[in-house]
Amino acid sequence: MNKFEVVLIFNPDLADNTLKSEVENFKSKLTTLSAKIVNEENWGLRDLSYNINKFKKAFYNFLQIEASGSIIKDLSKELNQSENLIRYMFIKVKKHQDLPTKLNYEKK
Repeated sequence: MNKFEVVLIFNPDLADNTLKSEVENFKSKLTTLSAKIVNEENWGLRDLSYNINKFKKAFYNFLQIEASGSIIKDLSKELNQSENLIRYMFIKVKKHQDLPTKLNYEKK
């Protein structure tokens, strides 16, 4: 199993329950594809470094997962079809960083 860190960036106009259901859908897809969710952080509504699809802010979610590299392509196909997801990124790491992350500290 490879270790990945995933960042999901969602539309800032989403209602709380819609955002939660989007994240839960992604997590259920992970477990369906036999990936293990190690940790998760909700970074909340944050400013974007640059405008994406005319949005200046977005909701961020961060997950640390363990999965085989072959499922990333399948997940990417499904994530590309989501209307509420602005961007996503999978990063393969050797070791997961300790949580809470620096971004989570800044939020408080």
